[in-house]
Amino acid sequence: MSPVIKIFDTTLRDGEQSPGASMNIEEKIKIAKQLEKLGVDIIEAGFAASSPGDFEAIDRISQIIAQSTVCSLSRAIEKDILSAANALKKAKFKRIHTFIATSPIHMEYKLKMKPDEVIKHAANAVAYAKSMVDDVQFSCEDACRSDIGFLKEILQAVMEAGATTLNLPDTVGYVLPHEMGKIISEIAEFVNNKAVLSVHCHNDLGLAVANSIYGVQNGARQVECTINGLGERAGNTALEEVVMILKTRKELFNGLDTKIKTQEIYPSSKLVADITGIRPQPNKAIVGQNAFAHESGIHQDGILKNPETYEIMKPQDVGIIQTGSLVMGKHSGRAAFREKIKALGFSVNEEELQNAFVRFKALCDSKKQVFDDDIRAILNEETTHIPQIFSLELTQVSASSSGKYCAALSIKRDGIEYSDCALGNGSVDSILKGIDRISGIKGNLKDYRVEALSSGKDALAKVVVKVEFEEGKPAIIGHGTHIDTMSATAKAYVAALNSYLSMKDLIRDKTGTMNL
Repeated sequence: MSPVIKIFDTTLRDGEQSPGASMNIEEKIKIAKQLEKLGVDIIEAGFAASSPGDFEAIDRISQIIAQSTVCSLSRAIEKDILSAANALKKAKFKRIHTFIATSPIHMEYKLKMKPDEVIKHAANAVAYAKSMVDDVQFSCEDACRSDIGFLKEILQAVMEAGATTLNLPDTVGYVLPHEMGKIISEIAEFVNNKAVLSVHCHNDLGLAVANSIYGVQNGARQVECTINGLGERAGNTALEEVVMILKTRKELFNGLDTKIKTQEIYPSSKLVADITGIRPQPNKAIVGQNAFAHESGIHQDGILKNPETYEIMKPQDVGIIQTGSLVMGKHSGRAAFREKIKALGFSVNEEELQNAFVRFKALCDSKKQVFDDDIRAILNEETTHIPQIFSLELTQVSASSSGKYCAALSIKRDGIEYSDCALGNGSVDSILKGIDRISGIKGNLKDYRVEALSSGKDALAKVVVKVEFEEGKPAIIGHGTHIDTMSATAKAYVAALNSYLSMKDLIRDKTGTMNL
């Protein structure tokens, strides 16, 4: 049995099903590149049959990723499998991941099939997928509430049809670790190394990571997970936690380890949080804001004497690198800025460097000290290439004696600048109404979040908006950063509008999405 635990990352598929975590194609490509840099074995890039947008994202990611396997989910039906195969045509390494439910409650009420019908569908689906790709994964949806005898029957059938990876998901986050261990142990003995066993755990009871670890200890050699534990309902197994458990407590795992480059964990977490607008809670293990913070005097004293007194990992092990020796300010030049970018782990072309440097200099004129997180925000915006159909030129908000707010805005499209103003019940309301008037497209604000990216009263503000442009379609996320919160708000709304227009005919329709 292989000593390598494969990491199957589903941030772009299951993670995107987190409420509010929808991403546009350019953002998905950016995350896929970072996942490859992280060393992920398999990137589940989406569900090709669910929408034209998912199909295009998988197709474009397939053309870019050279080291990791690119995977598409599909139901156990031919049209889904054909769509997945077509989306993956240009991938260097490709995998089709097909699934069907196996628990009594799912088979009776959702599938309305008899067990023998389910086995036939599964085997036919795997055989069809195998006719198009060599690497086929099969999942028993709701495996942990399925009859163990039936699991053996269906797994035997799909192995004979050509499945090389067998996934046993805890779809509803129901089982306890010892139960997961027992299931995997019995199935591992039955499979007898004829296929790779995988676990996919949900976190409804807060046990996704523990269940995954018990799976590994009992024979699983692939773990399905997401960055920051994103996912449906309470989320999925957090990649960063599984990887660092295996590394930190390696003496308990008989040489088992992953190929993950752990120094890329924190940059990956930051990128996913910036793009989705969903940040880990401060006390989140490994990547939370407080994960390596020490406030207690006793702890601080111990850390100063020897970090190992209270730290079982080094911050640098997961990519939290202190770069404070290079203080950035208005007198910093391009060379220093370039070095700072390298230290923060970014790789940019000359155009991106120049654009980011111009924005950095403008920011330096507005605040005394520019922090690493300020620079990260600038770089993340500059390296996410969403077509700029509209560009914001001016935002100005004033209050009237009647309690109404007036926003004056200028927006450029196709080189022509358009200006207008609008009254609203508050600053944000007036800004959004003004953009709607100029663009001629009305958006419905579903969520609005503001955070300070650094410290001090002159901190750079990051605004994340979630806007619905079409009723019944998923809301679009937009990001904006500026030292002025209202300017950041306008930028975020325009960014959402641009994202919507760039993928108008490719918006993901989640109504057909199936969950593992």
